[in-house]
Amino acid sequence: MATTKDTLRKRRKIRIRSKINGTAKRPRLVVFRSLMHTYAQLVDDENNKTLISVSDIKEKGKGTKSEKAKKVGIELAKKASEKGIKVIVFDRNGYKFHGRTKAIAEGAIEGGLKL
Repeated sequence: MATTKDTLRKRRKIRIRSKINGTAKRPRLVVFRSLMHTYAQLVDDENNKTLISVSDIKEKGKGTKSEKAKKVGIELAKKASEKGIKVIVFDRNGYKFHGRTKAIAEGAIEGGLKL
């Protein structure tokens, strides 16, 4: 099998997921990046439920993808605080921790969540 960027990301994803797990009190923040948009969701792995889901699809404002990703992190933190969630586990989903992935984490921290 050829080692493309996608296969390397999938290997990192498996390695990361074997070590972290989300609960109802401390859900897992999952990041997904497409070419155009950024998505984030809080997942409770014990009950197999998505608690909160946020994306930048409806965001029509100007700015770079990283700036929009930071807004996604802040919005996610607002919704989490409404549900009483203060502490999360960060799952970068195999992506390297820079750019949009880092921007979501910074936005979540800025919004009041603890990683």
